Amino acid sequence: MRIRQIVFAAADLARSRALLSQVLQLSAPFRDPGVAEFGIDNAVFCFGDQFIEVISPTQPDTACGRHLARLGDGGYMLILQTDSLARERAHLDALGVRRVWQAEFDDIAAMHLHPKDIGGAIVSLDEPRPAAAWRWGGPDWRVQPGDAGRQRVQGLTLRARDPAALARRWAQVLARPAPQPHGAGWRVALDEGFADFVAAHDGMDAVSGFTLAVADVAAVCERARAAGLAVTDSGAGSGTGPDGGAPQVQLLGAACTLVALNTLAANAG
Repeated sequence: MRIRQIVFAAADLARSRALLSQVLQLSAPFRDPGVAEFGIDNAVFCFGDQFIEVISPTQPDTACGRHLARLGDGGYMLILQTDSLARERAHLDALGVRRVWQAEFDDIAAMHLHPKDIGGAIVSLDEPRPAAAWRWGGPDWRVQPGDAGRQRVQGLTLRARDPAALARRWAQVLARPAPQPHGAGWRVALDEGFADFVAAHDGMDAVSGFTLAVADVAAVCERARAAGLAVTDSGAGSGTGPDGGAPQVQLLGAACTLVALNTLAANAG
């Protein structure tokens, strides 16, 4: 089970789309007409063989709109790829975990977990067929050439009133190994990535950030500053990882920790 797509919620889709493209130097995004059923519009960018999506409500009383009213722009959803949705479904049924949306296509099957049954975020489990495919990225997505194509969404960070309890719940629901202490919080290992859990200072359980392995940490920081974004440059652009003073960019309401591609193996566990 690995991270295949992350989702930001933002009030201004056009501005957010432009920021993501500028700061991360991403190719033109896919606009998925299928998301209209949720009352939203979107932009889906290819990032390595993963995807970064930003969504914005187009009508009143949507889940996205309620999230924005409660928390503002920020991390919203995580899509995890599995090799057997049937196995995951049986496990979730045994736990009594509800689903709020399910779909089955020739090339992918997916289900959104009830956020109250996992906590902190909307989580979707998806099984693409074949495994390298990804319907949500559009029919024409391609991995970018060179180092840009090796970039990764390495992890996400959730803040929680009780980070240990939320970490245990995620590990249980996702059938992952028990959480391990990590820094000031807890870490649940995913395939080729992780979910970290830290204390919330606002009393809200939510996605607070992502860890991105990028081709050029210093260049991303420079573009972020040029766009007027806050950058905490405590690692001199070295990208040594969230525990080693890696820089953070405040992007669409989330703290995005930037690590260099050569730290992927060191930080995946």
